[in-house]
Amino acid sequence: MSESDGPSAPPDEDAAHLQRLGYHQELHRVLGLFDNFSVAFSYLSPMVGVYSLFVLGVGTAGPAYLWLMIPVVGFMLLVALVFGELASHYPIAGALYQYGKWSVGPKYGWWIGWIYGLALLVTVASVDTGVVGYLTTLLNNLFGTHLDGTSHGTILLVTVVLIVIQTLMNTVGAKLMGRISRLGVFVETIGTFGVAIALAIAGFHHGFGFLFSTQGAAHAAGNPLGVDFGGHWITGAALVAILAHAYIYYGFESAGDIAEETKSASRVVPRTMRASLLYGAVASAVLIIGLLLAMPASAKGYADAASFSGGVPAILGQLPSGVQDVFLVVVCIAFFSCGTAVQGAGSRLMYSYARDRVLPFSAKLSSVSKRFHTPVNALIVACVIPVLFTLLVNVNPSHNVRILWFEMPAGVNALTLLVSFGVSGIYLSFLLTVIGSMIARARGWQPAGSFRLGRWGWPVSIAASLYLALMLVNIIWPSGLASPRGSLFNFDWITLMVMVVLLAVGAIYFLAARPYRRLAPPAEPVTASAPAASAETPEAV
Repeated sequence: MSESDGPSAPPDEDAAHLQRLGYHQELHRVLGLFDNFSVAFSYLSPMVGVYSLFVLGVGTAGPAYLWLMIPVVGFMLLVALVFGELASHYPIAGALYQYGKWSVGPKYGWWIGWIYGLALLVTVASVDTGVVGYLTTLLNNLFGTHLDGTSHGTILLVTVVLIVIQTLMNTVGAKLMGRISRLGVFVETIGTFGVAIALAIAGFHHGFGFLFSTQGAAHAAGNPLGVDFGGHWITGAALVAILAHAYIYYGFESAGDIAEETKSASRVVPRTMRASLLYGAVASAVLIIGLLLAMPASAKGYADAASFSGGVPAILGQLPSGVQDVFLVVVCIAFFSCGTAVQGAGSRLMYSYARDRVLPFSAKLSSVSKRFHTPVNALIVACVIPVLFTLLVNVNPSHNVRILWFEMPAGVNALTLLVSFGVSGIYLSFLLTVIGSMIARARGWQPAGSFRLGRWGWPVSIAASLYLALMLVNIIWPSGLASPRGSLFNFDWITLMVMVVLLAVGAIYFLAARPYRRLAPPAEPVTASAPAASAETPEAV
């Protein structure tokens, strides 16, 4: 894949399309097809996702959890098709917020932006805290230091430093963000395929039949995490393990967040959304297969490697120490690239929001640096808020805390509980965006970008919305701490209540400030075409 793939619209045509949608070209349009793909892929980051969630998947459902990725990727591809059609017609920074605003109206778009924006900023904190353990291990190995990657002070210090560095790099310009993301793509390719190859050379301990086994994970006696699904794999263990995939396969939508910095965005963005998702699926599948086949062969060995105390490090521990260090470097770069891409997407959403005057201090937040052509003030806020979220790592109760009718579990810091909103917020904003496109289609919207779903618009949208709704319920469904679901990821009612609280905060501002009233009427009705794209041959499905 290269920047020269396909015809490229001249810059003035991109700017003219943006002008017809009511906006002036302020950001620097310097990203090509591969840059746009790289940002989306770096956000999705299969290596970050697999390293973070491998234990949840294999520990709850056994090696067969691998195959649960098929429905997740398949349905998310439908979501990417819907987003691609919207992005092709509305190639505007802010993506989901803009899609909702144009499809349904200002109020609807505002809510999508609020939910999605918070989820992005939470994700920055989540990704940058997630790398601390790998980074401190690498530093200890290379320099003989004794850093404790589990110390709250260390986590806070390292995370703040990383966020500040990412902010500075994103401030310098979109081109640097694209280069960092390109590096992320190369590193992730080496890290996913390279780890699998290295483990194969060291010697797999299982045949391919192991990938189809559950190893008794649905039963308490055989579950390495000590949870009991009562022998129910499909209706019990699989519903939890599928989240190890659901938490990975998004981020492709960030290609739309940087549309105003991408050349020929109407044509490029839909392609990179699909490509980043599919390539991410292939890369993560290869990595998961390599890790599964390299798990120790004995029953005890499997239990150790699939437990929170073992996990991926226990499997990679079979490799020579020098090779382990190389892959630690790769992992750290992948995490850093992912955090940089997510923060970049979040700042563009904030800029798009502020440009429409629907945020406090909108004039400042929508300001674009004349030197770097980036929304510097929005980036500063996208630095400060994740840092504030990271402070929650210090809230770590030693015993269960009763809150109304539910409990906050002991030994789980508040940042982990907030991060649970990151994924649920993503799925809720995705669902609202797809529903918004259906409302627009029912009102007579005729997509006019270079990518159109045509007669497949309705069935693809309906299937995508059903998947998102069902997965959202699976993520937030409250359950007691004694249940496998409640003890591993949604922590009783916490995930749902965090979502309710953040929505309530948004509702207070929404009702008090009525930001939607400051939005000008859309520059074009939903039934109008996009002239810049309509002259091109549409890409049909």
